[in-house]
Amino acid sequence: MRYLVLLGFLGLLLGMSACRTDFDFVESTGELRFSRDTVYLDTVFTNIGSSTYTLKVYNKTETNIKIPIIGFAKGAASKYRMTVDGMVENATKSFSNVELLAKDSMFIFIETTANIADTNPTDFLYTDQIIFGTGNQSQKVELVTLIQDAYFIFPNKVDGIKETIDFGFDEEGNTTQVIGRNLQENHPDNGNEYIWNNTKPYVVYGYAGVPDGKTLTVNPGARIHFHAESGIIVQQGGTLNIAGEKSDTEALEKEVIFEGDRLEPNFTDTPGQWGAVYLRSGSKDHSINHLTLKNATVGIYVQENFGTPLSVRNTQIYNSSVVGILGVFARIDGFNVVINSRTRGLGALACRIGGTYNFTHCTFNNQSSSSTQYAVIIDNFTKDAKGQIIKADLNAANFNNCIIFGSNSRQLSLSKDNTQLFNYKFTNCLLKFNNSDPSFNGNALYDFTNSSLYLNCIRAQNNSDFKADFINPQQNKLQIGTDSAAKGTAEFSFSSGTNDVLGISRSNPSDIGAYNFTIFEED
Repeated sequence: MRYLVLLGFLGLLLGMSACRTDFDFVESTGELRFSRDTVYLDTVFTNIGSSTYTLKVYNKTETNIKIPIIGFAKGAASKYRMTVDGMVENATKSFSNVELLAKDSMFIFIETTANIADTNPTDFLYTDQIIFGTGNQSQKVELVTLIQDAYFIFPNKVDGIKETIDFGFDEEGNTTQVIGRNLQENHPDNGNEYIWNNTKPYVVYGYAGVPDGKTLTVNPGARIHFHAESGIIVQQGGTLNIAGEKSDTEALEKEVIFEGDRLEPNFTDTPGQWGAVYLRSGSKDHSINHLTLKNATVGIYVQENFGTPLSVRNTQIYNSSVVGILGVFARIDGFNVVINSRTRGLGALACRIGGTYNFTHCTFNNQSSSSTQYAVIIDNFTKDAKGQIIKADLNAANFNNCIIFGSNSRQLSLSKDNTQLFNYKFTNCLLKFNNSDPSFNGNALYDFTNSSLYLNCIRAQNNSDFKADFINPQQNKLQIGTDSAAKGTAEFSFSSGTNDVLGISRSNPSDIGAYNFTIFEED
């Protein structure tokens, strides 16, 4: 009897299951809805894979539906690829009989790798469509990508091992290597790699090396994109000449721009995307003019350089994750230099282990919340990994008509070894420094009443007095407004006959910093 009862229950359950319609699916008839009707995959370089973009597909009806096919209009030949959320089949071009429950949704993830030859020659756009369904019931979502041609500089491989070049020295004095290769005068694809022009961008993988006796010249309007852990290394006897010019439009058509190779909008201001411009000890006669450098780890790293001092003029350095300019017993002359630091690292400018530095009409700003990070750091010694003191003379560190500012109360760090020269002077500078901390009491390095060290300087001690009045430092906009303490307080002998970093002539009385004051829209 119990056996018969169990059979009865089993039959009842089977019958109930046969009657359920919860998971019955009907073929899609064009009722899908999409998070967007066009997916724009941001600009990518030719033959370089894009980031992954997302499309959300909705079934807002009361019915479970089955999509007969999801695929590209160009079929298997499409340069796009996709995966459908929840689908386990190993496919990237099309999916069959995709089920979507009532009132449910799914994600589609889209990528592309295309060649410039695949694009429309009039606008360099590569396009396709994702087709949902078949026949008259089908729906579509447009796909659009701008493909940019470029010169690619990357290390060669031998037996699967990437080429390397000299980078520095380890604790034992042995030469260290980094992935990269020396540039070539007659490269089969790029031609003369010692001259970078504006005909199309350059994309650098690894470090591009400039060896002894060679000069890398970067001409006006050149656009250089560095991959992660990439940059430029100028070896002993080599020279870097960045020859940008003042631009006539907001497109910065004559400016040289160094930045990462991620072109998506959310990477526009992301620090630390690439390595550094590294001018090694013994390199010489460097010149940098009208350069905008963004999102490096160290913007410009210069060691004991020979010949004429490194000349940096009309240059803007933003979002370096460690420091904008790092000089180690270096010789640097800076004019109209703007550095903005917004992350935890060293700061905007670091003049380390002595050297000779002259900066005029520069703006150094540090927006980091770290109390150990500064807009400007100057010292004449450091400790190596073994605890040994390395020291050298600071022959000069002169700052004229400069803004040294930031979000914290102290934006200047001075560290001195008394056995070495430590010569510095600030003239007509706007300095952010609150020395109320007892540790600064009696410290002669910060004696702001000593005119032989601080001449006609304006010292801001908090966020309310003597404001810099930047437009928006979080957005790298360091132009000063009419309320700035820097307005009209510069020493005109350093300003006479010069233009600001935007190419606007300076008048008397002139303004401290790299920019002439401007009237903000809200004023």
